[in-house]
Amino acid sequence: MRFSIERTTLSVVVLGLAFMFIFTSFQTQGNMQQVVIKSIQQDQPDFKGSGYISLAVIYAVFASFNWLAPSCLSFLGPKLTMIVGSVTYIIFIASFLWPQTWLLYLSSVLIGVGAALIWTGQGNYLTLMSDHDTITRNSGIFWALFQSSLLFGNIFVYYMFMGKQTIDHGTRLVVFSALTGVALIGLAILLALPKPGAGGSGRQDDMGGPLNALKKSFELFKTRDMLLLSVTFFYTGLVLSFYSGVYSNSVASTLRFSDPNRLVGLSGMCIGIGEISGGAVFGIFGGKTVKAGRDPIVLIGFLTHLLVFFLIFLNLPTMSPLERTYDPSFLPGGQPSELVALLCSAMLGFGDACFNTQIYSILGSIYQDNSGPAFALYKFTQSLSAAACFFYSSVMQLYWHLAILTVFCVAGTITFCIVEWKAYRTVHHAVDSKT
Repeated sequence: MRFSIERTTLSVVVLGLAFMFIFTSFQTQGNMQQVVIKSIQQDQPDFKGSGYISLAVIYAVFASFNWLAPSCLSFLGPKLTMIVGSVTYIIFIASFLWPQTWLLYLSSVLIGVGAALIWTGQGNYLTLMSDHDTITRNSGIFWALFQSSLLFGNIFVYYMFMGKQTIDHGTRLVVFSALTGVALIGLAILLALPKPGAGGSGRQDDMGGPLNALKKSFELFKTRDMLLLSVTFFYTGLVLSFYSGVYSNSVASTLRFSDPNRLVGLSGMCIGIGEISGGAVFGIFGGKTVKAGRDPIVLIGFLTHLLVFFLIFLNLPTMSPLERTYDPSFLPGGQPSELVALLCSAMLGFGDACFNTQIYSILGSIYQDNSGPAFALYKFTQSLSAAACFFYSSVMQLYWHLAILTVFCVAGTITFCIVEWKAYRTVHHAVDSKT
């Protein structure tokens, strides 16, 4: 038994490392995409691509294809499903080596399909490699390793973009060549990932074929708990699009900062530090925190995000997501603070880790025998809201973003706590009945 536990934990670590490399490429690219595209447009006036529209297309396709992802999972299995998905990430990153408007949007559609595959496979694999006692710990371990991608990728971007007003062709070539290579390393690690059930590790999951998997998804989506959790999923999608696209572009467009493009890299690093800290704490102490329920951790994330939305409101001008601006902030003298901007980045990451690690934990606990459809629905709702946010980001001012985030932060926290309270009572009632 001891050998089995060690093997499953090792598999979770390998999974986290693979995602760390793949998303070092993608999350770094997403964080700077709108900034880079503005520079491409200066070099190539015929390039009409939009970073916001590209990301909106990605998440719209991601949301749509999530309904078919469980069917693919039932046919391919979690490992091969993740491998196919990761190849699309490599194609998308490499497409920036030859920037063309049509290629940007075509690869955006392709990676949307791949994202549905890789994340549905990941959720299923993590659940199969966990049980009720280890799912919270394993979720934290995976999340900390996965979000390390924000730290490492943005350290590289910080040095590459230092002192540059525009990101020239030579710099873009070096950056995207390196990011493509890093994604290939992640693919190689996925190829070495043990299959669930190999060597006595994990459980097997019979989803009953592609059509049955699709039917399970529809049936699960109509249940009370899943509908309530969908509000929380929707909020995490808004936060994802905000910190990965809107906030970084707002920082880069605030020209009262001394070097706003350099600050984009630092901001991404701080988001990563917040994400890693949250994942590590809840991974290391997962066995203890789950005894008190998951809702205290979500409440910490709730309070963290409400505070950070207020600080961003004070620090950045409302026009910053839409245009480069010298507009003043509400801080003394009208001068935005770089320290506050970076603190907000870290708080965004930490709060996001609070929500997402507990979502992984509750889905892996409640839906142990139905994890493929459950995680597909999670990613469907999350990516749907992310797509919506990226679509309206091209026309919406910052303060409206913050108002929408605040409303859904409150609603998502309440609905999560309702489902968690029910799950917590069910588990403890079962324990009391046995004793």
